[in-house]
Amino acid sequence: MNEPADKGVFQTLAGERDEAEGALRPRTFDEFVGQNRVADNLKTWIKAAQQRKGALDHVLLSGPPGLGKTTLAHLVATEMGVPLRVTSGPAIERPGDLVGLLTGLEAGDVLFVDEIHRLPRAVEEYLYAAMEDLSVDVIIDQGPGARSVRLSVQPFTLVGATTREGLLTQPLRTRFGITEKLVPYSAPEIHEILLRSAGRLGCDLESTAAQRVADRARGVPRVANRLLRRLRDVADLSSDGRITEEVVDTGLQMLGIDTLGLEDMDRRILGSLARLGGGPAGLGTLAVAVGEEEDTLELVYEPHLIRLGFLARTPRGRVLTDAARTHLGLEFPEHPGSLFDG
Repeated sequence: MNEPADKGVFQTLAGERDEAEGALRPRTFDEFVGQNRVADNLKTWIKAAQQRKGALDHVLLSGPPGLGKTTLAHLVATEMGVPLRVTSGPAIERPGDLVGLLTGLEAGDVLFVDEIHRLPRAVEEYLYAAMEDLSVDVIIDQGPGARSVRLSVQPFTLVGATTREGLLTQPLRTRFGITEKLVPYSAPEIHEILLRSAGRLGCDLESTAAQRVADRARGVPRVANRLLRRLRDVADLSSDGRITEEVVDTGLQMLGIDTLGLEDMDRRILGSLARLGGGPAGLGTLAVAVGEEEDTLELVYEPHLIRLGFLARTPRGRVLTDAARTHLGLEFPEHPGSLFDG
């Protein structure tokens, strides 16, 4: 296979994520835990494509960060028995980048585009014809001598991943034949993932200790595996490498994670809302108050706080709940309400 001239557009797995995380990824669908409906659907569509001896239809995976979109893209390519080419929306800055990338694909290749909602609009328009007609039109020269040349593209499968499906344009969204949304994992699923990851890391993880971690992992495998690696460090220095309940309690206390999985930033968000009178407060106001990006608050921290019932979104902004005040030991205001509105 010829190496594309624009190889900088592609990203290796190690460049996209750290090597430790990559080592913990499931290698087959049989190893993949959770997202049962999504995984079963993908296996069905893959088998049908293989029976037709054609490329799998284009796939759009959406959902919060850390739930397995990249992993599923790798599994799709593995199951189809074809190479996976990895890039991201922000990495494709010009139409020429996309053209070089598409024309470098072999028949049946899977192209994974992370953060596909961040594709520049001019680039996205070139993608339409490739997805539907397996061709791209390239303008040669400029001015009166300019002409359009149509380049063919081998049959391929585009797997797009997004944390912000609402930011996708309607023309792009409708060109995906398969759309699947990933949801947070249950504690038992995270428990199973932790035990498997511990085996991969070669560390001794007690089942009860794994359960304590699972209860605090926010329903996100990436968070669970990150905690496991830090707890392995604590265990190596304090308990001959065995991760016990005591090691979990010590390690999570060191990391500032409480019994409900709240981290320092979660507490800062809730505390800032309390100082703003409990809300409603706009997302922009809250982001300034805690010194964090709006997207990070909305995608990383708010979902867990909302699932816990500690934060509510209203038309006027974010509101602190009584459950959050009780958990954090905050005072209840005599006159709830606020003038803050984002």
